[in-house]
Amino acid sequence: MPVPIRRLFVALTLCCALLAGATACGSATEDATQDTAAVVAAAAAATPSPSTSAERQKFAKTRFVANAGIAAGATYQWIVKPWKAGKFKKGASGRRFALVKAGLAGAFAYNRLKAATKNAKGDPTLAKAVAPLSAGIDSLKDLPSKLRKGDSTDATASSFDDIINKVKDAGKSAGAEVTDKVPSAGQLAGGS
Repeated sequence: MPVPIRRLFVALTLCCALLAGATACGSATEDATQDTAAVVAAAAAATPSPSTSAERQKFAKTRFVANAGIAAGATYQWIVKPWKAGKFKKGASGRRFALVKAGLAGAFAYNRLKAATKNAKGDPTLAKAVAPLSAGIDSLKDLPSKLRKGDSTDATASSFDDIINKVKDAGKSAGAEVTDKVPSAGQLAGGS
């Protein structure tokens, strides 16, 4: 069975094109690897130098104030305020919902307070002022679950309020005054 010349020519052209393409890709890969290495080396050489210690200290105070402020706002809005209004007492209207929100706010506040203590380490004055509070902040770890369950709500809310006030006082004594900033419900649910 003879094969028409036209089909033979198309098959031969296709094979040559595939072979040439594969060869071109192989050499292009080597060139691309060399080009990528050159770009990475150039980027490493152009990396900005780290900030000075004065800049790090300034940013440490700023981040501390932001994290502590949002923790204080969450604590006041969803733990202290309902606690003082009697929302956590048995039989209170909306008690369960208030306790769930307080539990979320407690976990959020604990997370932000841990971040604030980490930020405080960047500034020597702030680090000295906040260091004694680390144990108190760590003691808040289990309290959000107690709030959600409704266990010893008065003591739990009081301890959150005390720790927040101590963090505010420590910040103020180090020149980083903390003001309450109430997070949105989305931030509270998202945890950051």
